[in-house]
Amino acid sequence: MIKPLIFVTYKKWFFLAALSLIWGSSFILIKKSLVGLTPFQLGSLRLLFSGSMILLFGFRLIRTITKTQWPWVIGSAILGTFFPAFLFAIAETQIDSSVASILNGLVPLNTILFGLMLFKIGTTRRQFLGVIVGFIGTAILIGYGAEFNPDQNYYYSGFVILSTLMYAININIIKKYLQEMTALTIAAGNFVILMVPALLILTLSGFFQNGVYRSPEVLSSLGYVLVLSLFGTAIAKVLFNRLVQMSTPVFSSSVTYLMPIVAVFWATLDGEKLYFEQGLAAGLILFGVYLANRNK
Repeated sequence: MIKPLIFVTYKKWFFLAALSLIWGSSFILIKKSLVGLTPFQLGSLRLLFSGSMILLFGFRLIRTITKTQWPWVIGSAILGTFFPAFLFAIAETQIDSSVASILNGLVPLNTILFGLMLFKIGTTRRQFLGVIVGFIGTAILIGYGAEFNPDQNYYYSGFVILSTLMYAININIIKKYLQEMTALTIAAGNFVILMVPALLILTLSGFFQNGVYRSPEVLSSLGYVLVLSLFGTAIAKVLFNRLVQMSTPVFSSSVTYLMPIVAVFWATLDGEKLYFEQGLAAGLILFGVYLANRNK
């Protein structure tokens, strides 16, 4: 019994690290994709590319989803994938990719709040303290971001905050109602719901009019979207669903504490400035992850 337990412990930390790297890189990929695409084109293409990859391997699993599970699968699709794909793209038209990743650190706090209020999922004092510490670190990062980048429109940060609320509800849905389903089955069920509306939005966005999709700028952006879709949505979606099932909602959402570090690294390479105070705040965030997830 001890060896399997140790294996699961290391496995969930590996998933957490992999997701942090993948999703932390997603913010710079969104920024690059927006050079030639509108937010609605980016969001819909991301869903279509990702859905095609997921359904290629998981379409046969859709028939295993029961009638009682479908409402939760649909809810998970809308809240955990559909709206965030567009909201993050809209936000990054006005705020830096690193700022968007920092704001995404609100997910663990929202996960605890929704878990307690809506899903009756218990939380220990240590977990709550860890999330609060991490939230303080996130708030410091946001504060310095606003100070060092006064030209950015921080009203658009509301789109990211709204996404964090949706992510938090989705995490609790998976943990409470879809625990018995495989991660690939959940993802396949999600995308079979989203493919048609995504194609409709892409068509209405004017992507196919006047050969827009043939321009060099758009073709370059499509390359970034393809990488974003393969890793940031398709593969990460399956990994995250599995992580939620093998761990607690708080541990799963802690990926959003590590993502800003990766995102800030890429943003720095892209010319965005990283300040010493932000590095200290990132360390505080990591300490919050430790508090929330360390053994008694």
